Amino acid sequence: MSVRLYIGNLPQTFEAKELESQLTIVGEGIRFKTVLDRETGACRGFGFANVDDEKVADALIEQFNGKEFNGNTLRVERSERRDSNTGGGGGRRSGAGNAPGSARKAVNKVVHSDAKAEAAPDPRWAGELSKLKDLLADQKTTV
Repeated sequence: MSVRLYIGNLPQTFEAKELESQLTIVGEGIRFKTVLDRETGACRGFGFANVDDEKVADALIEQFNGKEFNGNTLRVERSERRDSNTGGGGGRRSGAGNAPGSARKAVNKVVHSDAKAEAAPDPRWAGELSKLKDLLADQKTTV
C-alpha cells in the first residue's frame, strides 16, 4: 500500500527533480509532486510524496523532517487523505465525539482532499465576505 507524505516549507523557486533525487537516496518507489499556484505557477510551499514502502516512508520522515533545503527547514509528515464524498460540508469535528473506549489516539496529521470543496467561498471574495459578515453582526447588536 502506498503511503502519502506531506512535505512543507518548500522554497517558492526550486527544482522538483533536485528534491526528488535527494528523496530517492533513501529508497526506491518515491514519487514527488509540488503543489503550484494556479495563477503564477510558483510553488505554494508544499508538495506530496507517494512512497511504495512503509519502511521507506518512515526513513524519509526521519531523515528529512527538520532538514534544510535551499535555505528552508523542511517539514515532513504523513498525510491523511479525506474521502471524496465528505468534501466541504459542515463545521469542525471535535475529538470528543469518539465512542467511549476508543483506542484512537490524537496524532498531528495533515489532512488534504483532491476533491474541490463545494461549500467553500471563493477565495477572491473572502475579504469582502468577512466585511459583510461584520456589517451584519453590527446590525444585529444595535437593534
